[in-house]
Amino acid sequence: MQLFLAVISGGYAVGAALGWGSGELAAIMGDFGLSGAALLAAVSCYTYARTIDSRERPAWLLFAFSSLMGACGNGIWGWYEVVLGEAVPKPSLADFAFLCFAPPAIVGLLVLAKRPVTRAGWVCLGLDSWLIGGSLLTLSWSLALAHAARTAQSGAPGSVPRAALSLAYPLLDIALVSMVLVLHFRRSEANRSAVNTAIAALALTVLSDALFTSPLLSAEYQSGQLLDAGWFAGSLLLAYAPWGARRAHPEPGPPGPARGERPVSRPITGSLPALTPYLAAAVCTLGILYNVVDGRKVDRVVVFTGCTVVLALVIRQGIMLIDNIALTQELAQKENHFRSLVQGSSDVIMIAAPTGTLRYVSPAAAGVYGREAEELVGTELATLIHPHDLGRVVHEVRRFLAAPPAEEPTTRIECRFKSGGGEWLNVESTVNRHQGGLILNSRDVTERVRLQAQLQHSAEHDPLTDLPNRALFTRRVRQALTGRRAGDHSTAVLFIDLDGFKAVNDTIGHQAGDELLIEAARRLQDSVRAGDTAARLGGDEFAALILGDGSRDRSAREYQVHEIADRLRTTLSQPYRIAGSDVRVAASIGVAFADPGITPSDLMRNADLAMYRAKAGGKDRVELYAPQMQAEIVRKAEIAGRLRTALHDGEFALLHQPVVSLATGEVTAVAAQARWRSAQGILFTPAEFLRVAEYSEGAATGADGRSRLPAGMPARAAELGHWLLEEAVAQAAERHRIGHDVPVAVRMSAQRLLDPGTAPAAAGRAAPPPGSVEALLARHGLPSGALVIEMTVSDPRVPFDELERRLAALRRLGVLISLDGFGSGYAAISALRRLPVDILKVDRGLVEGVVESARLHKITAGLLRIANDLGMQSVADGVDLPEQVAALRAMGCTHGQGVAFSGPLDEYRLRRALVRGTFPVPGAAAQPALAGGSPGGSMAIRRGSHNETPVPPA
Repeated sequence: MQLFLAVISGGYAVGAALGWGSGELAAIMGDFGLSGAALLAAVSCYTYARTIDSRERPAWLLFAFSSLMGACGNGIWGWYEVVLGEAVPKPSLADFAFLCFAPPAIVGLLVLAKRPVTRAGWVCLGLDSWLIGGSLLTLSWSLALAHAARTAQSGAPGSVPRAALSLAYPLLDIALVSMVLVLHFRRSEANRSAVNTAIAALALTVLSDALFTSPLLSAEYQSGQLLDAGWFAGSLLLAYAPWGARRAHPEPGPPGPARGERPVSRPITGSLPALTPYLAAAVCTLGILYNVVDGRKVDRVVVFTGCTVVLALVIRQGIMLIDNIALTQELAQKENHFRSLVQGSSDVIMIAAPTGTLRYVSPAAAGVYGREAEELVGTELATLIHPHDLGRVVHEVRRFLAAPPAEEPTTRIECRFKSGGGEWLNVESTVNRHQGGLILNSRDVTERVRLQAQLQHSAEHDPLTDLPNRALFTRRVRQALTGRRAGDHSTAVLFIDLDGFKAVNDTIGHQAGDELLIEAARRLQDSVRAGDTAARLGGDEFAALILGDGSRDRSAREYQVHEIADRLRTTLSQPYRIAGSDVRVAASIGVAFADPGITPSDLMRNADLAMYRAKAGGKDRVELYAPQMQAEIVRKAEIAGRLRTALHDGEFALLHQPVVSLATGEVTAVAAQARWRSAQGILFTPAEFLRVAEYSEGAATGADGRSRLPAGMPARAAELGHWLLEEAVAQAAERHRIGHDVPVAVRMSAQRLLDPGTAPAAAGRAAPPPGSVEALLARHGLPSGALVIEMTVSDPRVPFDELERRLAALRRLGVLISLDGFGSGYAAISALRRLPVDILKVDRGLVEGVVESARLHKITAGLLRIANDLGMQSVADGVDLPEQVAALRAMGCTHGQGVAFSGPLDEYRLRRALVRGTFPVPGAAAQPALAGGSPGGSMAIRRGSHNETPVPPA
C-alpha cells in the first residue's frame, strides 16, 4: 500500500511538473483531482472513526470534517475555473472552505495530544503553543505579513477583504504548525503510527499552504502546478494513516521498551522538547534582526509579539524550575525510600556487570553470607558458586538472556553459594536483566533445602530401621530393570521373613521386638554390597535387591545368589541379645531373578511367592522362584473362584465314613465329609477344596499384607463350614428318627467355634445365633450324645480361656469333643492339659507309617497310652490296611476310620451299612495290649478322671 501511494503521488507530481499536456487537463487535475483526494481522506477518516471506540474518535471525525472542507474548497475552485471558465473571485466560498480546514485540524490535534495531569501542565501546553506560534508569527510578519497589513491600511477599494484573507491563511497555518510541533513533542503513546502519519500529512499540507501564501508564488500560482502535488500527497497520506497503521501493527504491544531491555538512546530528539522555548526565542530574535539589518523600522507587531514570547519563555522557565525542584525532592525521597528498602531487606540484592563482576551488593550480605558487601563488590560471581553448580547456572543464565524479555522477564536459579566461613549455603535467586547485566535478588534457603531432604528421606525410609521402605525399594527395582542395566538378567530380588518374630512380641514385648528388628536391619545392611539395596517392607518382612554382574551363565549366577541368600539366612538366624537374654528367630528367604521383559511388580511378586514356598516347606530356608509356583497359585485361585458359586448352585454333597470299633467291628459313629462335584463333572475331595479354603483364611497373605487369592475367600470357607454342620445335623436327626442312633462327627476349627456367628451370647442372656451349634441342635431335635465336634487347634493365637468355656458349654448340651489331628499341628499337649476333651483322633500321618516305621510306631503307641491313661476314647484316622488295624488295636486304639472298613458313603449306602451294623475286623481274636476305654462300646460321653482329677501341667 505504501508503494502504491508513492507511485500515485509520484505520478501526480510528474504530471504537474510536465503541465499535464494541456491547460484544461491541468486545471481539472489541479482542482477536481485535489478535491477527490481530500474527499477520499474525509471518507477514510470518518469510516475509521466509526470502527473505534476510544478517546481518539473525535480527533478522526474532526480530521474527516477538515478534509471535507478542503474537498469543498477545491471543488468550488474547479467550478469557477473549469466549468464556468472564469477567474475565482476574492474572496469567495472557496476561501471560506479553505479557512475552515485549519480549525478542525487544530482541535483534532489537541485531542490527540497527551493531556496534562496538572494545571501547570495545561499552562505549559498553552505557553509552548504560543512560543512556537509567536515565533513563527514574528518571522512571518517580518517577511510578508507586514506588507499585507500595509496594503489593507492604504484604503484602496477591495483592499481590506483581500488583506484580511491574505493574513488569515498564514495565521491559521502558523497555528496549525504550532499544534503539529506541540503534538510531536506531546503525542500520546496510543496508536503512535497512525498519529505520526496524520501529523506528517497535515505538515505536508501546511507546507504547501505556506508556499502558496508566500509573495513569491501567490501571484504566479495556477491550478495543476507542482505545488498541488504537496496537497495531493498530504490528502492521500491522511487517508492512509489509520488503515496503514492498523496493518503494520495488528497486535498492539505494551508501550515503550520491554521490561529488562535497555532503551535505545536518542539524545537529539529527546532534548528537542527542552530546547523548544530557546528555539522559539531564537526564531523571534531572527525576525527582529531581519528588520534591523535591512534598515527598516522595527514594527510594533514584531516588538509586541517578541515581548510576549519572551514573557512566555520566562513564565515557562519559572514553572519548569519549580517543577524541577519538586521532582528533585521527590527523587531524593524515593531514593531514600528505596535505599531503606534495600538496606533493610533480608534478601541480598546484587548487580552483576555483563562480564560477571559484581558492581553492587546490598548490606544484607553480611547477615546472609557472613561477608561484607564491600568485600564482595568487584568479585567474579563465578568464583562464589559451587563448581558442581556452575555449569548449570551458566547454562540457565545464557538461556535466559537469549529469551525474549516480554516472554520471560525473570528467571529463578538455585545453587550453592560460598559463605564467609567457607561452608556452602543453598541460595535461591530471582534474576532480572539490567543494562546487559543481571540483578540478583538472593535469599538463603539452606534450612528449607535441609528440611525438604529430611522429609524426602522420611518419605522413602522406614522410621524404625532407617532402611528404604517399599516405595523406594520398588523405585530402585524399576531403575534396575529399565536403566542401563535393562539387559542384565542376573539381577535378583530377595524377600525375607523372620520366622518366630510374633512369638518374640507376644512373650517379651513389642519393645524387644523393635530392638530385634533394628538389629536384623543392621545385619541385613552389613551383608549386602555397597551398590545393592536392603529394605524393610513392613512388620518382620525385609527385601534385598542384588544387582547383576552381567553374567550370562544363569546356573552359576543362581548358585552365587543362593549362596548370598543362604549366608544372609545364617546371619539373620544368629541369636539376638535382647533385654539381657538371647532371642532366636529364623529367616525364610525367597529369590527371584529378572527374566527378560519382566516388570518390577512381577519380579517382586515372584520373590514373594518363593518366600511363601520357603515358609510352607518348613521355614528357615532359601527357595528359588519357579514358574510352577505361580501356576499353583493360579490353579488355587481358579478353584477358589468356582468354590464361590458352588454352594449356591447345590454342587456340594455330604458323605459319611463309618467309625468302627477295632475290637468288635461295630459302627459306633459316622464322620461327615463334604464332596464337591463341579459342573465339569470333577469330584473334588476335601484335600482339594478345603485346603483352598484354609489357604485363603490365613496362609494366603503376601509380604504386603494382601491376600494372594481373590477377596471373600474367608467368608466362603465359613459358609462352607456352616453348610457342612447344618447338613450333618439335619441328616443325623433324620437317621435318629428312623432308629439309627449313631453319633455324627463334624470337623470344626477352634476359630469357628469362637466365631460370634456360631457362639451364643455370654451367660445365655440372648437367643443363640441361627448358625450356632445350640440353635441347630434345638431346631432339628438331635438328642444328647448324637453330635461329636472334631476340633482342630492350628493357630497359636486362639485364646484357650475362651475356648475352654465354649467347649464346657457344648459338653453340657451332650456334645462330645474330639481333638482332631493329635500328634501333629500346634499345642496338642496344651490342648490336652487345658481343654475338656473326650476323644483323641490320631493324625493320619502317624497311622500311615505305624507298620513300616519303628519310630512312628513308638510315637503312636505313646500317644495312645496317654489317651488310655486319661480315660479317653481314641480314633485312628486313615486306617487303610489290615496290618494297620492289627497294630493299632495292639497299641490300645479303640476305634478306627478308613478304607480298611469302608470309604465315604452316600445316605443310601450309609443306611444299609447301619442296618448291617458291623464290619469285619482283621485279626479280631487278638486282645489289646493296653487296657482302657470301652473296646466294644460306642462313643459315649465319659466323664472319668479327665474331669474329676485335673492333670497337672508338665
